[in-house]
Order: sequence, then C-alpha cells, then structure tokens
Amino acid sequence: MKQASPWPDDGVILYDGVCVLCSGWVRFVAKRDAARRFRFTPIQSPYGEAMARALAIDPSDPDTNAVVVDGFAFFRSDAAIAVVSRLPGWGWTRIALAVPAALRDPLYRLVARHRYRIFGKHATCELAPAGLADRVIVDR
Repeated sequence: MKQASPWPDDGVILYDGVCVLCSGWVRFVAKRDAARRFRFTPIQSPYGEAMARALAIDPSDPDTNAVVVDGFAFFRSDAAIAVVSRLPGWGWTRIALAVPAALRDPLYRLVARHRYRIFGKHATCELAPAGLADRVIVDR
C-alpha cells in the first residue's frame, strides 16, 4: 500500500525496535545502503511514535513497518519492496510488485503477527543499533 505521506522527512524507515526480525531488517538495509539514503527510527522512540501516529499506525501494537520515500508512505510488503529495490544491485526485486499486494500482504501479516514468537524479542528497544547511531533518529 502506498499513500501520499503526511510525514515531512524522506528516506525514514519506521521499525519495531524490540523485534529481533525488525532489527535484523535495519542492519540488512544499512549494510547495503552505500549511499546512506535511508535513516531509521524505532517506533518506541518519541520520533518514531510521532511518525507512526502520523501514518495511522498504532505505536502500542504495530502491525507493519513503514517507509517514506519520495513523498509517499509505503506499508507492509510494499515498504519492503520500496526499500530493497532502491539498494544497489537489488533493483530486480521490483518484479515482486507483479504479485498483487492482496496476495503478498497476508503472508506479511502472518509473519508480523507471530514475529516475536518466531524470531524473538529484545528485552529493551535498540534505540541505536551498533554502528548505526548516526542514522537512527530518536527525537526531533
């Protein structure tokens, strides 16, 4: 799903900072984002909570990650594709858009719903994962 973004900052990925899978996602993107196009904000931070609310995501029960790119907010599988396809050498992943979101998103929702049980949960939010402090936004 893509919508015009009410959030003013571009290239920001909103993620669940206590989710092991989500933190791994942030490290995956950061490692491959040589141009440093993306910045990250955990939903548990003041900045992340404000962004979540602006994008109509419940900060106390997030069911999606989100990214703002070129003035548009992307959610669920569209968010993952929007990010990965902009990484060097990963443009080919846009082909996933040929599969309708109505087919992609149920799998995304299933994993999101069970992410803590499957992948685990950090005891506290990783506000600044190792080596990423300069790319993580926690406060305005």
